[in-house]
Amino acid sequence: MIWDRWKSSVRTGTQPQPLKPFEDLIEEAPVIAMLIDRDQRVVAANEAARRYFDVDPARLPASLVEVTLEGNLVGALRAGVPEGETQLVHRRRIVTSKLVPGPRAGETLMFLTDVTDLRRLERVRQEFVANLVHELKTPITSLRLTAESLLLEPAARDRARFAGRLVREADLMSRIIDNLRQLAELESGVLTVQPSGFDVVELIEELRPRAGDTHPLRLDAPESLHVTTDRAKLAQAIGNLLDNAAKFSPAGSAIDMRVERVDEAVRIGVRDRGPGISPEHWQRVFERFYKVDRARPREAGGFGLGLAITKHLVQALGGKVWTEAAGEGGQVFTIELPSHALTAP
Repeated sequence: MIWDRWKSSVRTGTQPQPLKPFEDLIEEAPVIAMLIDRDQRVVAANEAARRYFDVDPARLPASLVEVTLEGNLVGALRAGVPEGETQLVHRRRIVTSKLVPGPRAGETLMFLTDVTDLRRLERVRQEFVANLVHELKTPITSLRLTAESLLLEPAARDRARFAGRLVREADLMSRIIDNLRQLAELESGVLTVQPSGFDVVELIEELRPRAGDTHPLRLDAPESLHVTTDRAKLAQAIGNLLDNAAKFSPAGSAIDMRVERVDEAVRIGVRDRGPGISPEHWQRVFERFYKVDRARPREAGGFGLGLAITKHLVQALGGKVWTEAAGEGGQVFTIELPSHALTAP
């Protein structure tokens, strides 16, 4: 509003209209604000509201539904509850609402704040805590039961077996903690990348053992492909994908890898022979502790951290990683490095 009046005065050569502090404050406020009359028509909308709902000021006044395309906001207005939370169906967003009396009788000021990202972060935090508790509960319970068994002074043969179990469960918890520490470092954004030049095909050959003894690794790649990036971080990312493929492929089945140049980018694909993943899980498998099959044994399915670490490692290298169904069954995970990673040998 204040800028519209100023521009008008410049064009006409007249003095600007007097300031209207209340209207100007609402116009520039970093919150969605709409003035609604007693007939549920939007009389005015500030800049944030016009941008959020793509409002044409020339079409005001108009009904709240016509302006926002959101029937749930009409319900919130009719309910008359001063503060609430509303799901926007058309935009698939979540907003908090605050209703206060307008400057004239029968008018209402509706303030909205988009909290979609905040609610998503809250859900992720809650799921993270729940998943962490789930992952740690089993080894801690096993440690306690084993320690209680040792207190009963069992035979020497049983003592050795119980001691071995204590070591395995302690190692398991140590790996979870190490993975969480690494994830925290990756997500902090302060990870140091140490680029060097190397042949990515040679690197993959060194990683063959990660496929396991029961999974032959079939590699489709050029004789050599030189890149410049952080070798250790790329090796860990590829190794995690090989670990993942080995876990979910039947014993004796092959793991396929393809290395290629696509539009001057480097793509490294790892295909397993597992049951595959439904499309609704393709994005979420890269979240911490996310598991498609919760019933899968912990020893077979891992902790749900490897793919999350891979995603952050690849992003730190300026690349991206995704998954999709393989043409003949199974799942393919693909790492793509940017074109500037390509170098001459």
